[in-house]
Amino acid sequence: MQISALTLSRRSLLRALALAASATLAACSPQDAAQKPVAGSVKPEQSYELLAREGKGFAVGALMSAHTVYVLFDPQCPHCGHLWEQSLPLHKRIKFVWMPVAFISPKSAPQGAALLTAANPVEAMTAHEASLLAGSGGSSASASIADDIAAAIKKNTGLFNSMGVDSVPYIVAKNATSGQVVTNAGAMETAALAQWLGLN
Repeated sequence: MQISALTLSRRSLLRALALAASATLAACSPQDAAQKPVAGSVKPEQSYELLAREGKGFAVGALMSAHTVYVLFDPQCPHCGHLWEQSLPLHKRIKFVWMPVAFISPKSAPQGAALLTAANPVEAMTAHEASLLAGSGGSSASASIADDIAAAIKKNTGLFNSMGVDSVPYIVAKNATSGQVVTNAGAMETAALAQWLGLN
């Protein structure tokens, strides 16, 4: 009986450690890229209006929806790719605006620029994230970026830093049920994302 209890205790401990590890792997941070995040001064409740007013991204999903979800993402972040895939089933119900930032890799800004200017953002982002998650590095992109697009990505990265955020994907939304601003750093499964957004 003692052996069984000890085994169960070890299993519980291992399960808890595995869950903790998976939680920490749900996002990419500037520390992963050997950069320090800038201390933020923007409160979470202010971040929604700030992103709506100053951020630049591409809109997908229910474009006429009264509810908008803002996602700060780095094109080289695999967790952002996971969130993209998990958000696809919700596109009929809510509008998402994906705003590229650049801190993980030299590829981040060119890929973000390509996604921002894509004629079909859903198709471009889906192909990019599939390539990234398959370990192929994402879509190819020109290193030559138009000045206004480079400035927009730099601005998005500055907004990311001003919020004191330490990882992407960073999601900012108003819960559709409560109307409260909610924020989350890291990817979520579809059902959890829908519940968090107040869509259930």
